[in-house]
Amino acid sequence: MELENIFDKLKEHTPTILGSERFSKYAVLLPLMKKEGEIHVLFEVRSLEMRRQPGEICFPGGRIDSNDSDEKGAAIRETVEELGIPKENIDNVYPIDYLISPYGMIVYPFVGWIERPEDIKVNPAEVGETFTVPLTFFLNSPPKIYNVNFKAEPEDDFPIDLLVGGENYQWRPRQLEEYFYLYEDKVIWGLTARILSHFIEVLHKS
Repeated sequence: MELENIFDKLKEHTPTILGSERFSKYAVLLPLMKKEGEIHVLFEVRSLEMRRQPGEICFPGGRIDSNDSDEKGAAIRETVEELGIPKENIDNVYPIDYLISPYGMIVYPFVGWIERPEDIKVNPAEVGETFTVPLTFFLNSPPKIYNVNFKAEPEDDFPIDLLVGGENYQWRPRQLEEYFYLYEDKVIWGLTARILSHFIEVLHKS
């Protein structure tokens, strides 16, 4: 290959996250609503019939489809499907930082306002129930953070002899932070808590 062709290829390339084409891409909405004169955060409890994470607390959201206009469109579509509200009831939808999960996912979170929450009729196939928590609780209650350690375990056919040190190679330890919010009898944790914590960080910076 000629040097000129190499540089032409580089000029045409748009950088992205290396390997992102193999990641599953999801969009979620952190819903805000008015309740008893206060701003509340709305949560879902996943249906016990769900194959993945039944009974866990989450925000509306799901995998981005090829028919979605963009990540925002996917977040709105999933919220409409799960909460059973018209699209017009979702307003002021804004993105916050997306995150890359160690489990092969890119999650695009948005914050949005739910008008007429009394119109919510959840899809029972996906949502067991909903509940709300006053925003002030999260503004005044930082999450508890715990660490999960990952140990490198090469498979049997891994060419360990090609590494400097061989069997004694010093693998770099990896650690994952898990966030927890405890509100009454509800345990909000994992990606939901991490997204929520980031949202609160954005508010405190303002």
